[in-house]
Amino acid sequence: MPPHDRLTVLDVLRGIAILGTLGTNIWIFMSPGGLLGYMESGWGQSNGMHWGVLALQQLTQGKFLGLLALLFGMGIALQQRSAIAAGIRWPGPYLVRAALLFVDGVLNYLFVVEFDVLMGYALTSVVVAFMLKHGARGRTAWLAVAASVHFMLLGVLVLAMAVWGDQMAAEQAVSASVAVSGWWDMVLLRIEHVWLFRAEMFFIAPMSVALFLLGARLLDAGVFEARGARLRRWLMAVGLGIAWPLDMALGVFGGDAGIMAGRYGTAPFVAMGVLAAVAEAFHRRPQPGVFGRRLAEVGRMALTGYVLQNLLASALCYDWGLGLARRVPDAWSVSATVGIYLLVATGVMLFCHVWQRRWTRGPLEWLWHVSYRRLTRGSRADGAVAA
Repeated sequence: MPPHDRLTVLDVLRGIAILGTLGTNIWIFMSPGGLLGYMESGWGQSNGMHWGVLALQQLTQGKFLGLLALLFGMGIALQQRSAIAAGIRWPGPYLVRAALLFVDGVLNYLFVVEFDVLMGYALTSVVVAFMLKHGARGRTAWLAVAASVHFMLLGVLVLAMAVWGDQMAAEQAVSASVAVSGWWDMVLLRIEHVWLFRAEMFFIAPMSVALFLLGARLLDAGVFEARGARLRRWLMAVGLGIAWPLDMALGVFGGDAGIMAGRYGTAPFVAMGVLAAVAEAFHRRPQPGVFGRRLAEVGRMALTGYVLQNLLASALCYDWGLGLARRVPDAWSVSATVGIYLLVATGVMLFCHVWQRRWTRGPLEWLWHVSYRRLTRGSRADGAVAA
């Protein structure tokens, strides 16, 4: 696949990942108790919830978190290639990128949503940037270690939830009845419960390291190139043929423990299958259609799109905005949730399309780029693909 097409498929995948994360988060936005209420109810499950609703939630649960991690790893690998080609010591200026991303994450967490992923990915990117210096064998070793640690921790947690789930929920419950009447109240709530809201960031750290490294490995293995046809078929078979049905079964019938096992266990494999399927589609039809071009536009403005969709969903669902999470009757909650998702996703795609008709960078990307250039004095590596 030519470099231009490779970058296009990365943009499309990044757009899918950004809008896909909204598919998971929209259920949190529409939870009357916010993230606290969502956690207390067992991943948004209510007693007697129809299996179809559980399946609808499980469609996005963890898959696009995993896809985004794979793409971050590919982005770091491309940054490394660009730096080496420019004669710049690695990781060098990339650490500035990671620092800026961490600042973005802190601001997003405090002032937008409590389930931000940017902080965790920023810290992970620093670790992985140094790991990439160790060559193919070193990367493989670190990948194996990180994956082993993750699955060991996940296995212990899933077992504990399966055996003592109800008791653990009772002991760890945090009141979700806090009256969140304004935007500043939510900021204070995020500060008060920072360790609870940021717990996932630390839990998924080994998984994120493994997926970042795997993304870099898949890029080196030619997953977007003609030589990667066999690799793509294998990833689709494992991810979509085996992991996806198992993941859906875990989410629909496995209770809290099943959702945990799916989100952090099978979902990353599904993400690999999605990545391979999109890459294969590009080989069969190199030029994306209208919908593909809209996704690519979101991918090129990934940071802006991510923050914008959270702002729009917050304004629609939270009490400082329209407060639909509390106002929509229970009988209409599922339909309203799907409708709000489609509305927000369409709004993000429309904004990105209109913006890019005049400017090449999104507003946050432009601000980020200017900050990076000033801090690094215009390093020659700044033209590479962003992680």
